[in-house]
Amino acid sequence: MVQRVAIYARVSTADQSCERQIAELQQYAQRSGFEVVAAFTETASGAKNSRKQRKAVIELARHREIDLVVISELSRWGRSTPDLLQTIQDLADRGVGLRTLNGPDLDTSTAQGELMLGLLSVISQFERSLLRERINSGIAHARSKGTKSGKAIGRPSFDKVNAARQLLAEGNSIRSVAAKLEVSKTTIMKIKKTCSTN
Repeated sequence: MVQRVAIYARVSTADQSCERQIAELQQYAQRSGFEVVAAFTETASGAKNSRKQRKAVIELARHREIDLVVISELSRWGRSTPDLLQTIQDLADRGVGLRTLNGPDLDTSTAQGELMLGLLSVISQFERSLLRERINSGIAHARSKGTKSGKAIGRPSFDKVNAARQLLAEGNSIRSVAAKLEVSKTTIMKIKKTCSTN
């Protein structure tokens, strides 16, 4: 039985192109004897979970119109472990695998794919535990400086502002940046807003 596949390619900025990714994915599908149901391209940050074209791929899976999603590498699909875990599990629940040309094969119909999904789950739990530890440490530090709420006092230093901008540019979430720098999420949101207006 011929497998029905959806091809998905993503770039981060408008000055980049999905052409190379699409060409490689189509060649792979042809070599493998797959039926390409649809090809999706998207220009969006990998840190954003709400991407229209990726949602369209997941909708095809929900309607049982595809058997497999093919991407060039895992980072094209998602950057954060919780997002990867959730979306891959969402596909797996509908019997749809995710296959990468470069990197681990997450086709959950295979033993290797099941193993990789399990590893992602463990990594996700580990990241959550680390984040909790950082938050608790930040609260304890802030309280030692005289605040009951645990929020950092005063404005962030120039170094922290630059560090926040760098972490945000790398695709880190507002929450994780705030935890790493021991400042409030509101502060990071303000810094992010100034980045987007510059």
